Amino acid sequence: MSPVAEVVLRPLGRPGDLGWVVMAHGELYAAEFGWDTRFEALVARIVADYAEKSDPQREAAWIAELGGRRVGCVFCMAAGERTAQLRILLVDPAARGHGLGTRLTRQCVDFARSAGYEHMRLWTNHPLAAARTIYLAEGFTLVEEEPHTSFGADLIGQVYELDLLPADRDG
Repeated sequence: MSPVAEVVLRPLGRPGDLGWVVMAHGELYAAEFGWDTRFEALVARIVADYAEKSDPQREAAWIAELGGRRVGCVFCMAAGERTAQLRILLVDPAARGHGLGTRLTRQCVDFARSAGYEHMRLWTNHPLAAARTIYLAEGFTLVEEEPHTSFGADLIGQVYELDLLPADRDG
């Protein structure tokens, strides 16, 4: 990739996108955190559910490309009538430093607002410090933590929430 490669966010939907999301998560999380294939299986279930049951008015997913190569993704999925869930945010290490994590997160939040959701939530784990920094900068608040053993690792699961309604709503 050239140093001035173009960064593009596009809707998920090209052949190979779904498989890339699963593969990229499996490979990256194994390499960076030592997580086993149970994590890849979780991502595969999320991706399959999205592919089979998503409502295009209320759910969407995006792929980030750098120089024409897939390097990131994020999904916005319904977690209830009024609550959206940000899922499976990923930025390839080769593409970090271009602001893609922030751009993907904002795309997801903006979509959730435009789809009429009042709240957004996400579940993550403590080793994902770069993602946590993005979430906090975008206004998410940590609301829950719970230790668990998953994917071959001892982790602390974290739930973050964001109010999507305008601050001035008392009219």
